[in-house]
Amino acid sequence: MRQFITFVKKEFAHILRDKKTLLILFGMPISQILIFGFALTNEVKNVKIAIVDRARDEQSRRLISKIDASKYFEVKKILGNAVQVDNELKKGTIKMAVIFPANFSSDLAHYNTSQVQIVLDGSDPNTANTIKNYITAIVTDHQRQQQSNVPALYQIIPEVRMLYNPQLLDAPNFVPGVMALVLMLVCVMMTAVSIVKEKEMGNMEILLVSPIKPGMVILTKTFPYLVLSLVNLTIILLLSIFVLKLPVNGSLVLLFAESILFIITCLTLGIFISVKTSSQEVAMLISLMGMLIPTILFSGFMFPIENMPYPLQMISNIIPSKWYYIIVKSIMIKGLGFSAIWKETLVLATITSVLLAVSLKSFKIRLE
Repeated sequence: MRQFITFVKKEFAHILRDKKTLLILFGMPISQILIFGFALTNEVKNVKIAIVDRARDEQSRRLISKIDASKYFEVKKILGNAVQVDNELKKGTIKMAVIFPANFSSDLAHYNTSQVQIVLDGSDPNTANTIKNYITAIVTDHQRQQQSNVPALYQIIPEVRMLYNPQLLDAPNFVPGVMALVLMLVCVMMTAVSIVKEKEMGNMEILLVSPIKPGMVILTKTFPYLVLSLVNLTIILLLSIFVLKLPVNGSLVLLFAESILFIITCLTLGIFISVKTSSQEVAMLISLMGMLIPTILFSGFMFPIENMPYPLQMISNIIPSKWYYIIVKSIMIKGLGFSAIWKETLVLATITSVLLAVSLKSFKIRLE
């Protein structure tokens, strides 16, 4: 334990003396959370929806058929009540539900007006806003067609209810994505570069002939970045709460626990890159390009994964940031507990275990 503490102190001293490293560690998270939170927006298409048809008449069936025929929507489920709608939205299997009242046709016939309730997942504001515009346009177009067929004028009024993010703010979408992006880049790049630097300078061989074991060498190199990443995470959460006005609706303890798991996943990925490369430039290039692009493309916070071709959707399953993004949104925005994210947690734990096993084996083979 004394050796471990000594090596960890050395790593902290090295990091704190390097201004460029400190700029990457703390400057990048602050700038990205502010830029993504205030400046960027996105748009989506293709949405899985559910239908609750209490009317079960000709008028409701016509409108459902028109919605289902649209290229923007796919009727994923036919549900029986509003309670099931909330459950499906929490699980993330649908983005929207259309609820027809029992008196849908009778209201149209007697009062020339009726309402259709639209329930949306507002945790992704741009998606929700786009969906709302699409469904409103479809209902309006259906209304015009029906008015041309009958002499009496009537009106169908969509009643929209946004869940999780009623103000349609951008921060609830971008903050979880920035958390995944920052932790992924910082942990992977800093770990990979620091270990490769020791190899280039010839210090790694000196460490390996010392009484400390190879596994302990890796642990002492990565532990400071675990601590500093938690500091980064705290900064991001404070900026989210006090600057972007985005509270943590779920358990803060659970959020930190899941974040620690994701940080460890990223650290093991950095170790894997370091044992497979021989120069700092190559390690940095792989860390930046190999992690930045997949995180942006396949995590889901910039581009909806369901819009991608099926092969790319399958590739996204091996990207750790995708699962962490889902976890953070579920805890921060939806206020869900561990029962809703245990599958994502298991995937991250599996990825971490595989990467760690391969990295430790490769490390011994290359450096013994």
